[in-house]
Amino acid sequence: MHLQTIGGITVPMIGVVAAGYLTWGYGFGWLDLGLLVVMYLVSMLGVTVGFHRLLTHRGFETTNTLRFMWAVFGSMSVEAPVLQWVAMHRRHHQYSDAPDDPHSPHHSGPGLVGWLKGFFRAHVGWAFEPDPENLHRYIPDLLKSPSMRFANKMFAVWVALGLLIPAVVGGLVTMSWFGALTGFIWGGLVRVFLGHHATWSVNSICHIWGKRPYESNDLSTNNALVGVVALGEGWHNNHHAFPTSARHGLEWWQFDLSWIVIRGMQAVGLAWKVKLPSATDLANRRRDPNTRPPLPTTSDAPIPDASN
Repeated sequence: MHLQTIGGITVPMIGVVAAGYLTWGYGFGWLDLGLLVVMYLVSMLGVTVGFHRLLTHRGFETTNTLRFMWAVFGSMSVEAPVLQWVAMHRRHHQYSDAPDDPHSPHHSGPGLVGWLKGFFRAHVGWAFEPDPENLHRYIPDLLKSPSMRFANKMFAVWVALGLLIPAVVGGLVTMSWFGALTGFIWGGLVRVFLGHHATWSVNSICHIWGKRPYESNDLSTNNALVGVVALGEGWHNNHHAFPTSARHGLEWWQFDLSWIVIRGMQAVGLAWKVKLPSATDLANRRRDPNTRPPLPTTSDAPIPDASN
């Protein structure tokens, strides 16, 4: 087990307990809520827009400055350094729901015990497993980027910054150390905890429960609840069917805040080469959303390259 992983997961849990104690004794104010929501949106959009749709799948292009900014924001989520995150996710797409998938909820044995083991592994257990060998082979494009290498190297700094900003704001607004403490807990630790479970729910829930309207060669699903809390990532079957698409909520009613942000960037000239599936693409991959495809047992898919 990596001490960094243990700390990154358990410390936010302690923060949630502390938040419950403070709420019971001192209440929960608008400043606490504001810091929680703002820091959640900043760090989670860093993951969904930055780590995922921009850096992993090249769903759109933007300036080098904004690429670096999104990498910093994503690092504040305390999920992983940017290079590791992207490499693991590209591996996930190579082996999605096959035995070599880093976090599939399947292949953990039969019956209820196997199901529970699989769900736990997909949700959080995979984080305690050793990284696959030669992860660098998944990210040759990012390894060539000095800014991405720097963002990766400074991961601990971005994590600290994401925890200090709400503490400083809370302290300055209230002019008290107690305000700094509550800002640190709500905008820092609780926010990290919620962001972790939103992202992990994509790995676990969205490979078990939901609709599968498109052929995707795995068991990925669309789940509306995860779609909202994970800022559009819960339309996961859509994503696995069209991995390079910058938009995951492909229907008008599928709320996708990450796509709204990308579309806003495009409108002001800060995003270009935005990839979307055509009407023909959508029609060709349609399937009965209520049927379950077979579970992949092997995978000979190529390594997703920098444009996939």
